[in-house]
Amino acid sequence: MELELNGHNKQEYPPMHTTEHILNQTMVRMFGCARSKNTHIERKKSKADYFLSQSPTPEQVQAIEAGVNEIIGRHLPVSEEFLPVSAAAEIVDLSKLPDNVSETLRIVRVGDYDVCACIGSHVGNTSEIGRFEIISHDFSDGRWRVRFKLW
Repeated sequence: MELELNGHNKQEYPPMHTTEHILNQTMVRMFGCARSKNTHIERKKSKADYFLSQSPTPEQVQAIEAGVNEIIGRHLPVSEEFLPVSAAAEIVDLSKLPDNVSETLRIVRVGDYDVCACIGSHVGNTSEIGRFEIISHDFSDGRWRVRFKLW
């Protein structure tokens, strides 16, 4: 039986897209917030929005950057598996999925650090990413927007 998955409208830069997964999980763990619901992933620089009660302090911004780089430095394998929606719902948040989602989902794992449903492109190991740097951020009306790049 051939799997039928939803198509993707864009080809992301795999190191940056995988970094977004790590950043999302870092934000969830540090702030208890949801994963970013609005991202723009590009090769040169990317951005992600998180909804928080207040802007992270300069020390917290440094901790986010250090935390993401620590995970990248673990050289974790990035793997995928295909699960029916019902099984995927037991391990990942499906709230961002479109209404017309396929019956089978691609689940991407970054070692034991992050797991989510995703149709984007990823590296095979975090050792392929490089160094993460937050280049700017701002806070407005509960939305913290962070811009980042890789070296």
